[in-house]
Amino acid sequence: MTDRIAFQGEPGAYSHEACREARPELEPLPCATFEDVIEAVHGGAATQAMLPIENSTYGRVADIHRLLPESGLHIVDEAFVRVHINLLAVPGTSVSDVKEAYSHLVLLPQCSRFLRDHDIHGRVSPDNARAARDVAEWGDRSKAALASELAGEIYGLDMLARHIEDSDSNTTRFLVMAPEVDLNRRADHMMTTFVFRVRNIPAALYKAMGGFATNGVNMTKLESYMVDGSFTATQFYADIEGHPDDRNVRLALEELSYFTSVLKVLGTYPADHARD
Repeated sequence: MTDRIAFQGEPGAYSHEACREARPELEPLPCATFEDVIEAVHGGAATQAMLPIENSTYGRVADIHRLLPESGLHIVDEAFVRVHINLLAVPGTSVSDVKEAYSHLVLLPQCSRFLRDHDIHGRVSPDNARAARDVAEWGDRSKAALASELAGEIYGLDMLARHIEDSDSNTTRFLVMAPEVDLNRRADHMMTTFVFRVRNIPAALYKAMGGFATNGVNMTKLESYMVDGSFTATQFYADIEGHPDDRNVRLALEELSYFTSVLKVLGTYPADHARD
């Protein structure tokens, strides 16, 4: 059986592109939802999962923080993928032919300058790769897709304009997840991700964070989100530099445990080279 890596979206999605860049040896497996991606790994259809966690322009990806702690999977790698948006259309089309461009809701504002300059109206599609597939099926030169180069290759579309995004630094961070994790794995720059809930005591979060400062542990991300829609149950997601076996990290996590009711390490993995 071919080893596969599951991703959310249709062939040609940016998550598909992340799979090809980070795990070229694995066969990409498209799934309809994030839940389906996780189930594909548990059910044996895939050996790993590729999940987007945050975007440099639009922040964290909805639902992912809620799904990760209960997924039963571990983070084994991270991958930073530069989001390049391209104007794709059926062969023989020129930019002046295009009147409408289809893509996911979050992609349309990212190339608003180009659309405005060429008098092209943005139209919402469920997925950027789906937009490319639809444009190929419609065969209408007045309609184009805003999607990845990979989507253009898959659906046989011409690239009318390349890298038209307004920002030259738009990047999505993905997490590679698997059922098992090797805690002995080491690299020069390691990252550890965990979630926690503070106990209901005064200044609990302030005290919980103190251990990272006093032990010289760099926390690169700290985000809060509600649990089960309750305003009184808040969970925190955190990324830190280092490995739990490092003395300073071990001491910081021990101190954190005094002030938390839940503490769960989601993974320890080498930092992507893009961090450096």
